[in-house]
Amino acid sequence: MEKIEQANQEAVRRMLAADPVLVDVIPASDAIPDLGDRMILHAGPPIEWGRMCGPMRGAIAGIAVFEGWASDLEEAETMAAEGAFRFAPNHDYDAVGPMTGLTTKSQPLMVVENRAFGNRSYCAINEGLDKVMRFGGNDAEVLARLAWLRDVLGPAMGAALRDLGGIELKPLIARGLSMGDEMHQRNVACSGLVLRALAPAMAKTSRDPGLLAEALGFIGANDQFHLNIAMAMGKAIMDPVRNIDASTVVTAMSRNGTDFGIRVSGTGDRWFIAPVEMPQGLYFAGFTEDDANPDMGDSTIVETIGLGGFAMGAAPAVAGFVGAGSAADAAIFTRTMSEIVVGENPEWTIPALDYLGVPTGIDIRLVVETGIAPTINTGIAHREPGIGQVGAGIVRAPMACFEQALVGIAEELGIA
Repeated sequence: MEKIEQANQEAVRRMLAADPVLVDVIPASDAIPDLGDRMILHAGPPIEWGRMCGPMRGAIAGIAVFEGWASDLEEAETMAAEGAFRFAPNHDYDAVGPMTGLTTKSQPLMVVENRAFGNRSYCAINEGLDKVMRFGGNDAEVLARLAWLRDVLGPAMGAALRDLGGIELKPLIARGLSMGDEMHQRNVACSGLVLRALAPAMAKTSRDPGLLAEALGFIGANDQFHLNIAMAMGKAIMDPVRNIDASTVVTAMSRNGTDFGIRVSGTGDRWFIAPVEMPQGLYFAGFTEDDANPDMGDSTIVETIGLGGFAMGAAPAVAGFVGAGSAADAAIFTRTMSEIVVGENPEWTIPALDYLGVPTGIDIRLVVETGIAPTINTGIAHREPGIGQVGAGIVRAPMACFEQALVGIAEELGIA
């Protein structure tokens, strides 16, 4: 119907018109004034403690100790079970977070401003690899790293970004695609580009050479450092696409380890939810699929803007890493995703695919009509709290979410 087509063209226009810039790092309490004491934002659609998965519970216990709300993990779990904490999705507060995705008042948040529309989005700094809170880690080493991010790296990055006037992200992503990144499982190139942009300003604004070296070394050793920036960028791009009457374009995809949820432009902030699926992929030595937790995290926002699994053709090395087939199969993923979108992004192109623009604007009608569910590149967490990442792979968004959303759009339009 013409009304839907026009609405979807407007949705993609807003996506392509976006001008996301990484402008600052500030405390979460400043970024999100409504983020109060004992309030925990999490990845995915709304969920209560009794339905949370192991790594989500582990991360919540850890962050409660980090914030000083509990003296130890056992007390934190008891408090959570008794309703001492208020839980809400990141997406409800202009934020996103990877895997467990926890956001609390003391954490430093990176700020991405969409200068074309005036909105801002937030994401915590990437913690690095191995045992980390986003994968359910919660021991003393994990908490010490969070404190270092809060006290050292966050302020150093914030000062540098303010001195720079920000880092424009659209050209950085374009270059990263040409260097083999897809921005979900592979961020090596973009992490390096961010470090190159930040380093001179961090050196200029730093007063302690030792802490400067530590900060630059941390970024340089973290191949996934850019992921959280890409996530905040994705949120900043997609938020202005919400609430376009009759649009069937997906504005958010997210999962909490129990449920998978999507939001669609024409139905505003309503969640359409189905059970989340298990990733298929490769496991680290000593782990198998029996150890894995179902998929989780807000990082699917990058697929929503045409990156990640939608841009796998730019990163053939990822296909083998996540168990998705050979390097040559990477192009198939991108071309398949092109069947369920409104258009392509002429600024973000894939050289190996004759400069094809990344697939842009997931259309729930096409997902249901073709039976092709969005492909998502993802990490795999251990199902038990406190252990961390055990592998990486791909997962499909549940078709039931899109079927429900299509019914929701029909109801909005008065279609039987």
